[in-house]
Amino acid sequence: MHVPDGFINAPTSAVTGVVAAGAIAVSLRGARRELDERTAPLAGLVAAFIFAVQMLNFPVAAGTSGHLLGGALAAILVGPCTGVLCVSVVLLMQGILFADGGLTALGVNITDMAIVTTVVAYALFRGLVKVLPRTRRSVTVASFVAALVSVPAAALTFTLLYWIGGTTDVSIGKVATAMIGVHLLIGIGEAAITALTVGAVIAVRPDLVYGARGLQQRLKLRVNGELVDAPGAGPAPAPAPVAARSHRKVWITGLVASLVLAGFVSFYASADPDGLEKVASDKGIDEKAKEHANADSPLADYGVEDITNARVSGGLAGVIGVGVTVVAGSAVFWAVRRRRSEDASPTSTETTV
Repeated sequence: MHVPDGFINAPTSAVTGVVAAGAIAVSLRGARRELDERTAPLAGLVAAFIFAVQMLNFPVAAGTSGHLLGGALAAILVGPCTGVLCVSVVLLMQGILFADGGLTALGVNITDMAIVTTVVAYALFRGLVKVLPRTRRSVTVASFVAALVSVPAAALTFTLLYWIGGTTDVSIGKVATAMIGVHLLIGIGEAAITALTVGAVIAVRPDLVYGARGLQQRLKLRVNGELVDAPGAGPAPAPAPVAARSHRKVWITGLVASLVLAGFVSFYASADPDGLEKVASDKGIDEKAKEHANADSPLADYGVEDITNARVSGGLAGVIGVGVTVVAGSAVFWAVRRRRSEDASPTSTETTV
C-alpha cells in the first residue's frame, strides 16, 4: 500500500500533506491523554513491531502478496491518536531510509495507511466491544473484525485519491474492483496478525491494552482453572502492585521478537508484489511512477549497500530499521509524555489578591 512518487499528482499530494500534518498535530495533542505510565513505554516498541511485521509479506493470491498495515493494532494497543503517530513514524523511517513509499507521496501514505486505518479500525472496535460480552475473547474478536475492515477501507481511500489526482487515464471502476478485492484478502492476514498480537498481550498483561479499558465488566483470566478478574482492564482502578509492575519484561520480549522477525524471518517473506504494486502493474497505474528520491540510500530496498549476501544484507537492514524506529518512536512519545506532565503541573502556587 506504500504509494510511490508519480502515482498521484502534485496538487492532490499537497492537499493530503496538509491533511496528514493536521491529523498529526491533533494526534500529538490527543496522545498526551493516552500516554500514561502503562502505554508510554510501549508506544515506541509498537512502532518498531509494526515496522518489523511489515517486512513479512505473505502470499494472498497467485503472484500477489500482502503485509500488515498496522493501524488497527497500534490503535487497540496504545490508543487511536498514539496509533496514528506510531504508523506515521514507521512510514517516515521507511521513506527516508529504505526508499519505500515516495517522499512527495508521504502525505498520501500517512492519510491512507495511518489515519484511515486507525480511525476506521478503532471506531469499529469500540462499537463492537460495547455490544459483545465483556470478555477477553470478545476483545480479540473485535480486534480481528476491526483490522479486517481497515484494510479495504484504506484501499478504497487510495482509489478515491487516485480518482481525484491519478496521473494515468485508467478506469476508476476497474481500479476500485481490483484494489478492494485483493485487499479484502490481505485484510484477513492483517486481522489474524492483529488478533493474535492483541490476544497475546491480553493473556499476560491486559492492563497494557488501551482498547480493553473502560469495559463495564472486567476481563477474565483463567488462573489455576478458575476465572478471576484481570487487573487494570475494567472500570475499577487496578491494584497498586499491578499498576506499578515493571514493563521491562514485556518491552524486552517485544523488542527481541521484532528483531527476530525483521532480522531473520523476513528472509522467508514472499517476494511477490504487494496488492498495490500488482494492481498498478496490471492496470497501468505505474506508467508515470518516478524513481525514489532516496533510491541511492545505503539501505534502499531493505538491504545494506556493499553486502552481497542477501540473507545478511536483508537481515541487517531489518535490524537497523527496528533499532532506528524504536529510538525515533520512543523519542517522540517521551517528548509527548513529558509535555503532558508539564501541562498537568501547576505553574504557580501563589494566589493573587
